[in-house]
Amino acid sequence: MSEETQEKIWKTVTRIPAGQVATYGQVAREAGLGRRARMVGRALRALPAGSGIPWHRVVNARGEISLPAASDSGREQRRRLEAEGIVFEGGRIDLKRFRWRLSMDELLWGPKE
Repeated sequence: MSEETQEKIWKTVTRIPAGQVATYGQVAREAGLGRRARMVGRALRALPAGSGIPWHRVVNARGEISLPAASDSGREQRRRLEAEGIVFEGGRIDLKRFRWRLSMDELLWGPKE
């Protein structure tokens, strides 16, 4: 994956507001990468430590954390999401309630630069 593609993904993830989540596929589409959800996962794994990019706000299409629940990273992701007010029911997030929706300005004019 090129650095430019990685940067597009990271930039898109930084736009997800606290208290909301996006799916890997949604991030790929918003980054202009079509249906490359797995590429989003690879880009997030390559994040430098301390980057400040809110990787924890990206979940799978079922509204679940993709990391193993018993892993340190899986527990950390859940802890961060719950701290932002995200509610888990049966291990899932209600995407109808918590999914990131672009503002009308973003829909019309694109992301703020």
